[in-house]
Amino acid sequence: MSGAILRYRIMAYVVGVGLIILVCVGVPLQYAANSPGVVRVVGPIHGALYIVYLLAAADLARRARFGLLQMGAMVCAGFVPVVAFLVERQVVHRLAAEARAEPDPTVDR
Repeated sequence: MSGAILRYRIMAYVVGVGLIILVCVGVPLQYAANSPGVVRVVGPIHGALYIVYLLAAADLARRARFGLLQMGAMVCAGFVPVVAFLVERQVVHRLAAEARAEPDPTVDR
């Protein structure tokens, strides 16, 4: 499970940063300065990485047995600026709490 968490965290940060660059730099440059260069470059890269993010999120959700609400939050995190960081933090805290609550299978009772 730790590999799935790591993949998800990396992709959440990459997609989150890419979306912030796209929305906070690219879109204003495109409309205010009539310079669509950043959107032309970052837009497709963000789109491709978002697909990889969805695969990482689906893998983690399957392994952690998340419900539809949690999955919906993970999906939306990739196209709402800053939400990727918030959802990533919430997912990691939830999984850490669940891991602490599970008994150690190597200890005899």
